[in-house]
Amino acid sequence: MREDPSFEGTLQKAFDRTLSRLPVLLILIGSDIAMMEQLNTYGRPFYQRGTEMVVPPLNPADIAAMLELEPADAFDAYLVSGGLPLILEEWPRGANLWEYLSYALARPTSALLVSGERTLAAEFPEHAQARAVLGAIGNGERTFTLIGRAAGELNPGSVKRSLELLTTRRVVTAELPLSTRPSRETRYRIEDPYLRFWLSFIGSEIPAVERGRGDRVLESIRTSWTSWRGRAIEPVIRDALWRLSDDWLPEGSNTVGAYWTRTNDPEIDVVGADRAPIAKQITVVGSIKWLENKPFDRRDLARLLVHRDRLPGADDGTPLLAVARSGCTATGVHHLGPERLLTAWT
Repeated sequence: MREDPSFEGTLQKAFDRTLSRLPVLLILIGSDIAMMEQLNTYGRPFYQRGTEMVVPPLNPADIAAMLELEPADAFDAYLVSGGLPLILEEWPRGANLWEYLSYALARPTSALLVSGERTLAAEFPEHAQARAVLGAIGNGERTFTLIGRAAGELNPGSVKRSLELLTTRRVVTAELPLSTRPSRETRYRIEDPYLRFWLSFIGSEIPAVERGRGDRVLESIRTSWTSWRGRAIEPVIRDALWRLSDDWLPEGSNTVGAYWTRTNDPEIDVVGADRAPIAKQITVVGSIKWLENKPFDRRDLARLLVHRDRLPGADDGTPLLAVARSGCTATGVHHLGPERLLTAWT
């Protein structure tokens, strides 16, 4: 469609004159969701001739079943693979994150390495600035100004156009703080967990893997893994909480987001509300602590109480939630762990 403007008209004629009268199922496949949606919009030749279907990647529960992993390990596998079958097919059954990475980083042709390159080459062949902006977000920048600076001191107009392209194609998500007060503090994050991991750790290190030094890349990932995972897991957990809202969140929790200010004081991991981005009612305030051997404790609870007091729309009666990988020792807060979260997709 991108390269041949006459394709849609040709397809429409073939469908109307021949294929629609035959026992034929015509399947059109493309990874660019925005472009695929345009195919079936008003005024286009193929309008109302097809049914849209989005095929999502495998979710954490699928991964747990496929690889026979414990819930916490399944979330780690999801953050690295993004649920892409090509990567999961080469993941040894029962292997934890570090066992798989040791295997994949020893092979320059591993799906973990090549899938990211193929995605960027296919989606942005002529958009160098968009790729630079994407790389800046992948390296941890989240605000408009810092993204432009990290992308090579791009002017605001170029950054704006690149972000519009990336959000239109659903590669990047733009988010606003969730509270009862309007805010313009937009932040950007990469939607696909695998691409986020690839840009953070793999893309720039492929030459090292090709030289047989995947061990150095693995050590670099080990060094940054805990802090990187703590940030990367947050949107996954918020998605799980939204799916579990009827069972585990207070009534009226129709959306789950986060809250922050320009100075990140406070920065709240989980905010449940009746609507977004400007809520009428805050239904729950929560914290995510995704560490190997440290449960959510009294200090974490004290910090959460302080943050709740500074969240517009919350008060002393707003319920508290702790999402922790290694359990909870504090009282007066509802706790969810990996096992409960995984049921969001089962």
